[in-house]
Amino acid sequence: MLPTARLPPARPIREIAGLDPRELGPGILESNEPLVLRGLVAAWPMVAAARDSAGAADAYLRRFYRDATVTAMHGTPEIGGRFFYNDDLSGFNFALARLRLDQVLDELARHRDNAQAPAIYVGSTTIDTALPGFRSENDVDLAGRDALASIWIGNRTRIAAHFDLPDNLACIAAGRRRFTLFPPQQLENLYVGPLDFTPAGQAISLVDFLAPDLVRFPRFAQAMEQALSADLEPGDALFIPSMWWHHVQALDSFNVLVNYWWRRSPAYMDTPLNALMHALMTVRDLPPAQRGAWQELFRHYVFEADESTSAHIPEGARHILGPLDADAVRGIRAQLLKRMNR
Repeated sequence: MLPTARLPPARPIREIAGLDPRELGPGILESNEPLVLRGLVAAWPMVAAARDSAGAADAYLRRFYRDATVTAMHGTPEIGGRFFYNDDLSGFNFALARLRLDQVLDELARHRDNAQAPAIYVGSTTIDTALPGFRSENDVDLAGRDALASIWIGNRTRIAAHFDLPDNLACIAAGRRRFTLFPPQQLENLYVGPLDFTPAGQAISLVDFLAPDLVRFPRFAQAMEQALSADLEPGDALFIPSMWWHHVQALDSFNVLVNYWWRRSPAYMDTPLNALMHALMTVRDLPPAQRGAWQELFRHYVFEADESTSAHIPEGARHILGPLDADAVRGIRAQLLKRMNR
């Protein structure tokens, strides 16, 4: 068995420097590979405050606080900052609480110099709700993309490898973060946990990246052969394409990340995760021959569909096999709901 010490090191993520955050083009925002964008948001006032000190960064954030309530994750020092399941995966090793944002900032400040601090983390929180006005001084032009801008605040924490459906531009506003990324094809080598019972909404790898158990998870060594990694400083950004797995480690006692999520598909399209859940319910446990037949249907109509798929049907009679728009999808959704509520 391959010992942990001999795991292949992750390769560096490709870097680009000198970009103007007001002029990001499709070569960046539609990339199918991760990109480190060094210094992209170095001119943000938030970044300047963070480079001064954690206290200055804290004070800068509080300028925009307007009695906002957030969901905070809290773990004991024993979890080492790793928000995860409990031992038998029946629950989690942290607690959730609804708190005022200033209370979270107060707690982070109290533990800033504590080497055995509890793990404190505010996950994806809409900036315009929690910190109105922040984006007027700290923002990125995404060329008209309908992006959700969120903020993430915490101390030394570790977020297990997971994927997100939208494309993601992650901007480091305070503290340092280490990202380890894997292409979507590494799914089976990452030993992913339950799909419908997760710490924060997304299925996660069960591998502890700081102490991988290669007896229990031997194929993780193969995943590491395809891993990419980067350490980011305040002012840096990372573009993470849709569906890429990413493990995130915050390295300092006060960390702030601002990210932008957007999809390359129309807003009326459902998340493919709904299709996956429905397929698990309806297809996975069929007899092998039937499952193979459905695999062929999915290949033909979904995964390898092209102009020839419905070319033999008159254009006006193709219905769901023709181009879809918001009205067509609304009709399909109504049919599905009717069938599922029978």
